[in-house]
Amino acid sequence: MRSPRRLASALALGTLAFATGAAVGCDRGVEPFDPAEQPRQPDLSRIFPEGAERSARPAPMAAAQGVATGSRGAPPVASSAKPIQGIVTVAEALSGRVPAGAVLFLIARSGASGPPLAVKRIDSPRFPLDFTIGPDDRMITAMPFAGPIRLTARVDSDGNVTTRTPGDLQGAAEGDFHPGDTGVALVLDESL
Repeated sequence: MRSPRRLASALALGTLAFATGAAVGCDRGVEPFDPAEQPRQPDLSRIFPEGAERSARPAPMAAAQGVATGSRGAPPVASSAKPIQGIVTVAEALSGRVPAGAVLFLIARSGASGPPLAVKRIDSPRFPLDFTIGPDDRMITAMPFAGPIRLTARVDSDGNVTTRTPGDLQGAAEGDFHPGDTGVALVLDESL
């Protein structure tokens, strides 16, 4: 056990080290509040290299100022890609397991994994269900709707795409597809 004098010295040194570190090590660049300061665009030249495409991004204040933009707040992006069309069915063994009021999420990915390229939400689906998924369903409108594309679907009982409830149905279409493909067969053949 330390003596009270040693404990007091250690405490004083610790406090001094903390105060010195806080004074020297804190460099947040916080300036006092200025009520007359006007909002302005940040300088992104240190983040984006010279010549990087920045014109595809809308001005942050555009939506607030009423400037017309495309769906989801992004600028309109022209896409000549055609949608993929097909039919979603439920495997015979699972046909009676689609709950009333469920939601079908149709998901297109440009690879085996990673974030979705496009997602379509269909409330209260009735099977067999004809579907179309294309450029209008993209998650990020700046991403091109281009192949190869993998398609999966999930019937979600609570309508929340982030949850996976036991008994939800899911399935995938066999193979990769390209914009304009038709006759795609997607079978919901697995129960979570």
